[in-house]
Amino acid sequence: MKNMNRRQFLRTSAAALSLSTLPRAQQKGPKAKRVGLIGCGWYGKTDLFRLLQIAPDTTPVEVVSLCDVDRRMLAEAVELVTNRQDSKKKPRSFNDYRAMLAEKDLDIVLIATPDHWHCLPMIAAVKAGADVYCQKPISVDVIEGQAMLAAARKYNSVVQVGTQRRSTPHLIEARDQVIREGKLGKVGLVEIYCYYHMRNESNPPDTAPPDYLDYEMWTGPAPMRPYNPLIHPRGWRAFMEYGNGIVGDMCVHMFDMTRWMLELAWPKRISSSGGILVQRASKANITDTQLATFEYDDLKIVWEHRTWGDAPDPKYPWGATFYGDKGTLKASVYSYDFNPSAKGERPIHQDVVYELDQYPEDKTEKDLEKHCAPAIRYHMKDFMAAVASRRRPVADIEQGYISTACCILSNIAMSLGRTLRWDPQGQCVMSDDEANRMLRRDYRSPWIHPTADTV
Repeated sequence: MKNMNRRQFLRTSAAALSLSTLPRAQQKGPKAKRVGLIGCGWYGKTDLFRLLQIAPDTTPVEVVSLCDVDRRMLAEAVELVTNRQDSKKKPRSFNDYRAMLAEKDLDIVLIATPDHWHCLPMIAAVKAGADVYCQKPISVDVIEGQAMLAAARKYNSVVQVGTQRRSTPHLIEARDQVIREGKLGKVGLVEIYCYYHMRNESNPPDTAPPDYLDYEMWTGPAPMRPYNPLIHPRGWRAFMEYGNGIVGDMCVHMFDMTRWMLELAWPKRISSSGGILVQRASKANITDTQLATFEYDDLKIVWEHRTWGDAPDPKYPWGATFYGDKGTLKASVYSYDFNPSAKGERPIHQDVVYELDQYPEDKTEKDLEKHCAPAIRYHMKDFMAAVASRRRPVADIEQGYISTACCILSNIAMSLGRTLRWDPQGQCVMSDDEANRMLRRDYRSPWIHPTADTV
């Protein structure tokens, strides 16, 4: 009997060992979620590779489709993804997201295009039955955001927005151990800011677009302007035709983080001022200096960016400072610092955790923001958990809509030179027809601007 038990044990152990040596994709288990990526540039690959990293701990995934209007960028992404996923299967490649989504065989779609291309693919993806991870800001105008929210709810899709400060481990700690424990006391002012020199200062001549880029499709619903080397790749944020400047790029992160930490919804009033005050020789048409104030009942959130000069605190060139009557909290992607007002109380400091030992591929991945990688992984874990349970994720599309719309409204307020009062029930600016007309940008033909009623 003992020998029989031993033989049985050896057979079972051998079978288990054999199974363990198979690639994960060949092992029996939950069915892999079929994934597609629209926009195969810098952050598209960053997001996708973080999803591949966390998949073994959540739900297995198989990247089956990649889409980009840049044929060279697309080919590079196909090669990289083939090597990174366990199955080593080569994804299909598409130059038009409509063709990719027409297959209707994707469970998850990641969208990491320039901002002016977030809305239409996101709505098309949820109509095709997919759950979506969409980069921030969700839209270039407010009406787009309303349509995206309506589509997500109509088609019962889980939509996570790439405002990953909500999933940054050290910032979750700051919220839980400083703000929620009352260490700040009453918070009356939050300053949010960015002093990175991120506005392009050059003025190269316009040229013909490269032959590997479908510039007509790249432009899509945005105004057609002559191609310029600044635009692609990664330089398009220099132009208001494709986004909302540094407010739409950087303010949206810190404003969203502040709302999440303090459990805030819509502000009552929004004002802004600024312009191109210093860097006037550049071809870029976004502001180099801007202030925006988001007013709540007994709290003001004030944004400032400068793409020139020095940061007031070199340790916090992009971040938020929460002022309470019991202390001050500074928070950024790199760290947080709590300094109490009362003598004898201990300050708290925490740095970002890089997780390079757990994920050694982060050390060599091209252009990866290593300090952001853990936050994206946790954001992806939350997204996949929401997909499995059908709950709303931590950065649900509604939260992305609020944060995005408020940033867009600040630009409208700056353009009009007056304070805007927002009606969260009517989803419009109160008593200001001119401002309400600016909630919707014109689309270039033949693209049709969606609304909440037409999705």
